[in-house]
Amino acid sequence: MRFVTIGVICVLSRMNSLATNQIEIRATAVRVSDDALIIDLTDGRTVSAPLAWYPRLLHATAAERQDHQLIGQGLGIHWPQLDEDISVEGILAGRPSYESRESFEEWLASRSRAS
Repeated sequence: MRFVTIGVICVLSRMNSLATNQIEIRATAVRVSDDALIIDLTDGRTVSAPLAWYPRLLHATAAERQDHQLIGQGLGIHWPQLDEDISVEGILAGRPSYESRESFEEWLASRSRAS
């Protein structure tokens, strides 16, 4: 057995998996400011990540940022207008978007054509 520590979370684990899988921390509320994604969690914490980590959110309008829904009973967040999904586990692990520059630029160009 070993202890797995992420931030202030410490759980006893028999596996090499991320601690959030062991205790299933979920989002209860989501807010998006001009520069941060802010998430309230089931364990009482509020965490944030810079919008610069998520280019689609960074380039979205305020209305598009507010059009989100919790998915997987709070394991992730989905923005239907932006075709963006972000997991709570990824935020807690400090992982920015993995979208390629090419994919993002195509998405950005498609927005320009649509307007």
